[in-house]
Amino acid sequence: MGARTRAGGSSRSTRVRRAVFPVAVAGLLAPLTVGPAQAANDHANHHAVCPAEPAAVHCHARVVTDSQGNPAAAVTPAGYGPADLRAAYGLLSTGSGAQTIAIVDAYDDPKIESDLAVYSSQYGLPECSTVNGCLTKVNQTGGKKYPRADAGWALEIALDVETAHGICPGCHILLVEAASNGFPDLLAAEDYATTVYPATGHATVVSNSWGAGEFPTEATYDAHFTHPGVPITVSSGDNGYGVEYPAASPNVTAVGGTTLRKQTGTARGWTESAWSGAGSGCSTYELKQQWQTDTGCATGRTVADVSADADPATGAAVYDSVRYQGRAGWFQVGGTSLSAPLIAAVYALAGNEALVTNGSYPYNHATSTSLWDVTSGANGSCGGSYLCTAVTGYDGPTGLGTPQGTNAF
Repeated sequence: MGARTRAGGSSRSTRVRRAVFPVAVAGLLAPLTVGPAQAANDHANHHAVCPAEPAAVHCHARVVTDSQGNPAAAVTPAGYGPADLRAAYGLLSTGSGAQTIAIVDAYDDPKIESDLAVYSSQYGLPECSTVNGCLTKVNQTGGKKYPRADAGWALEIALDVETAHGICPGCHILLVEAASNGFPDLLAAEDYATTVYPATGHATVVSNSWGAGEFPTEATYDAHFTHPGVPITVSSGDNGYGVEYPAASPNVTAVGGTTLRKQTGTARGWTESAWSGAGSGCSTYELKQQWQTDTGCATGRTVADVSADADPATGAAVYDSVRYQGRAGWFQVGGTSLSAPLIAAVYALAGNEALVTNGSYPYNHATSTSLWDVTSGANGSCGGSYLCTAVTGYDGPTGLGTPQGTNAF
């Protein structure tokens, strides 16, 4: 396989190799931008919410920007709401309170409970708060002394929590905030979510919307994601063709991304193509598992496994009042940070977590009626291979496909 060429222009963040140090995000004050509500801005510009820096894990959210390149905040929602996404993927708005979706992110979002209340009110969702027990927020050891706030990661947290609640309104949500965006802290938060919470059990599903470039010792971290019976989703990345960790771990469901558009006159009412920013390819350091039978990666694990909407131009409406780059209100946000919690919520809706072993479950339940096959679009140059080009059946950018109900999960 030749050299990797990733899709995207100057708006995309630079690939990084290791991840141990925190990243600060400045928040300068600026007025709120007022704009009309819209389902999705199909020609939107966007930028990374957590720009990659040397030796840092970055989040995979991308926010739509205005003509001046600033985050486009509005007083009314822009982007798809939860009913749109549930309709696109044939999902019922049910879900058991016995399901707990853990969201693992870095730093603190001090406004997440009040922002989730605004989101729920806007879309007619049931309350999810610390008062009624639906929402629990802790630091990486389960305490209530939260890390410092970070405006970029706060927008990421808002995207993750609101997406999970919007897709599975009946599920409980556990937000675990790592002290920094270094791997040691994020893995400690992962451990809390999967092995400690609550005292007699763990979260039933875990979502991770972050990653960094692969590195030689990454497999030594895989034990943090080895929890049969607990589906763990990880976003595949937003830099186009190429693999990141922990999406490369065979113990997770690596979630790629699509461009999701409404299309009248079709049976489904929607169309999807591979999003140009979704990560994919052959892992350099993680071994291929027996449940992956594609031939393009002879010995390495292939990314991704499944996918969902991730293109910021067809992204989700997110409410955030922390003032990201001086702006607050409704943002339109995408990136594989959107697809990862969406798939985590689908796992929760399925209520089948006890039978899930690492990333293998969708491979054993992939049918023409359980997953939408995405057959167009690409995320880079790889000699025309399925590793960067959507084709009939399995491909790198979209994996096995996108949810058609919950049967594949």
